[in-house]
Amino acid sequence: MSDWKERLGVVYSTNPDFKYETAQPEQVETLAPGKQRLIVRIDRRNRGGKQVTLVEGFVGTQEDLAALGRTLKVKCGVGGAAKDGEITIQGDLRDKVVAILTSLGYNAKRGN
Repeated sequence: MSDWKERLGVVYSTNPDFKYETAQPEQVETLAPGKQRLIVRIDRRNRGGKQVTLVEGFVGTQEDLAALGRTLKVKCGVGGAAKDGEITIQGDLRDKVVAILTSLGYNAKRGN
């Protein structure tokens, strides 16, 4: 019973046969690379003036997003992160990221 924090604020039943069920998040199936439509753009907001390259539009599981982010970080030789459906690569590497994504079979387009 380590899930008690998920049940805070829930009114309990006096029925001894009652089982509390939590809603399971839906698993999004990862689209094929040719069907993905990725936008590669640069961003400077809330980063102290530093530039980062954002890859947006990925549709799939968090594990596949992390794997693609890891591949981009290794091939570019920089750091970054993959979360919330977007990949962040440190620095202005838009052209290089678009070239890598198209070589992997993704439909990538350079943004701003």
